[in-house]
Amino acid sequence: MAAPPRSPADVPSRTEDMHTTPQSDELIFIATTDIAARTKGRSMRLADFDERTSLGWVPANLGIGSLGHIVDDIPYGSSGDLRLKPDQSSHARVDGIPGRPALNVVFADLVNTDGSPWESCPRTFLRDTVDELREVFGITTRCSFEHEFMDVSASGDHHPFSLQAFRRAEPLGSELMSVLHRAGLEPETWLPEYGRHQYEITVAPTDPVGAADRAILVRDIVYDLFEAHGREASFAPVVAPGESGNGVHVHFGLDDADGNTLVYDPSRPGRLSELAGSFAAGIIKYGPAMAALFAPLATSYLRLAPHHWSTARAFLGLQNREALLRICPTNEIDGKDPSRQLHFEFRGGDIGANPWILLGMILRAGMQGLREGLEAPEVVEGELDLDGRHAHLAKLPRDLEQALEMLRADEVVSGWFSPAFLATFDAIKRDEFASVQARSLAEQCEVYTRVY
Repeated sequence: MAAPPRSPADVPSRTEDMHTTPQSDELIFIATTDIAARTKGRSMRLADFDERTSLGWVPANLGIGSLGHIVDDIPYGSSGDLRLKPDQSSHARVDGIPGRPALNVVFADLVNTDGSPWESCPRTFLRDTVDELREVFGITTRCSFEHEFMDVSASGDHHPFSLQAFRRAEPLGSELMSVLHRAGLEPETWLPEYGRHQYEITVAPTDPVGAADRAILVRDIVYDLFEAHGREASFAPVVAPGESGNGVHVHFGLDDADGNTLVYDPSRPGRLSELAGSFAAGIIKYGPAMAALFAPLATSYLRLAPHHWSTARAFLGLQNREALLRICPTNEIDGKDPSRQLHFEFRGGDIGANPWILLGMILRAGMQGLREGLEAPEVVEGELDLDGRHAHLAKLPRDLEQALEMLRADEVVSGWFSPAFLATFDAIKRDEFASVQARSLAEQCEVYTRVY
């Protein structure tokens, strides 16, 4: 995360890479990602695709929940039409998955049939947020997502972080890193994690919209590669009661228009500048109200519990993996400069969260902290003492139902979204909660393990 931005000349052109291979018979998938964080869209022949291409879409598709059906009582029905308008800069070519042809993917904005932005487009939500951050506050940011997932088809022992666990996953690990690299996603690390048959994949930081696009592609490439090998990967928050959780962690810094850090001030607690402290305070203040959006599955709240290396409280922690927002460590070996490295990690998210929405609302919460002139929150150091000196830290919702109530009750957070988007989200999640709450925890985990 700490690497300085690369100039455009240093970044390989995806278009150039794609045209080094014959593509007359290849397809391109024009993609969006919905409230359920599933990648959907339409495909066509790449030879017929150009800068004027757009494809039809239906507003009611936003109402397809995690369980795969359009829920009742949403603002979008059988009438109305949209267009999938591709963002040419997001074009990636996925190649190297055994037994499967190369696939081109381009992400699209959802627009009205006259080309104007659609009120409930998740990708437009993030882009508008980034524009506001830059135009109103003069802030830019580079971001990256970390994904954790389980190989649920694996058997036998799994020793965390071990070379043996790493080698047992081969050739999947090597192939995954190669496919991601060839697709231009800049993979950084691949490792066996703490949980049983759990792995983590990280990619390099980039601009916010590009980072969220990468997050979506990474998960779909993992699914595709594992399935091609006859194995099954699941990013579900918890695959079985008592198992380690899978998170989606978001890393981000704050820079000025020239790429100079706005985070670092060695004279202040946590070495955070006054601006970075106010930004963090907004995220902490509005964290509980955002939970329905960053932890939107019924089993998300099995992971958000004390002593799970996750978070159950909204607080800012110094190198603390149970913080909602963590101040990450810096590498100062051999005199390396910490100022460009210091950044935040948001640890509350999971696979059920749409990456465009997840990152957009983190940034909006930070901006709200700046607007309100919030003072930097307490920087929690060391282990949590929830029965003593840290008992005052704000609790996150106990379950999805309470999270939805808190979202609706908070005028600031709910005000970031169109009423139609919010109504659709609420209907999807209440339908989902009603469908799974009567089941045992094991059965709930099994449902989401299959979906995600």
